[in-house]
Amino acid sequence: MTTAPKDVLLYIPNLIGYVRVLMTLASFVLSVYVPSQWVLAFMLYLGSFVGDLFDGIAARKFNQCSTFGGLLDMVTDRCSTTGLLYILSGEYDTPSLRLIFLFLIILDISSHWCQMYSTASLQTHHKSDEGNEGRVFLVRWYYHYYYFFGYCCVGTEFTYILLYALANTVDSDIKVLCERALFVCIPACLVKQVVNVFQLSSACHAVATHDAKLKNR
Repeated sequence: MTTAPKDVLLYIPNLIGYVRVLMTLASFVLSVYVPSQWVLAFMLYLGSFVGDLFDGIAARKFNQCSTFGGLLDMVTDRCSTTGLLYILSGEYDTPSLRLIFLFLIILDISSHWCQMYSTASLQTHHKSDEGNEGRVFLVRWYYHYYYFFGYCCVGTEFTYILLYALANTVDSDIKVLCERALFVCIPACLVKQVVNVFQLSSACHAVATHDAKLKNR
C-alpha cells in the first residue's frame, strides 16, 4: 500500500509529538502569565518530557519510524529546553545567572544543530556509531552507551525542572527534596555541557574534513 505524506504526519508517534508540543507551550504560557499555577506548568512540562520516551516506543512498536518524526522530536526537545531556560532566566533574575542560562541555550542549540548537520551530510544518523566514527571519545560514549546517554539527558532536564520548582515553591519539605535531588542531577548536567562542547567541536571538524576531501578529489 502506498504511503502518502498525510499518513506520515498522522503516524502515532508523531501524534504523540504534537501533544508534547502543545503541553510544552501550555506550560510556558502558564509560567509567564499565571505563575500561581506553577504546579500545573511543572506537570505539563514533565508530561511532555516523559512523552519523549513513548513516541520512540510507539515508533518501533508500530513500525512508524520516519525522518519527519526524528525532526519533530529533535526540534521539540531543543525548543522545550530553550523555553525552560528562558523561564529560569526570569525566575533567577540576576545578570550572572541570566548570562549562564543564555550560554546554555547557545551551546545546546549550536552543538545539536552541528551534530545533526555533520551526520546528515554524511548520510548517517546522528546517534549511530557510524555517524560518530572519529569523533571525540566522550561523544562516541554518549551516543553508544544508552545508560550514560540517559543519565546525562534526564539529569540535565531534571536539573532545570527542579530549579523551576525550587524558585516557585514555598513548601520547606519540597525545597529540601528538590535540593537533594539536584545533588544527583547537577553532575549529569555538567557532564552534558562538556559533551555538548566536544560535540560542537567534533561536528565542526567532521564537516571541515568532509569539505577537504571534496576539494582534494
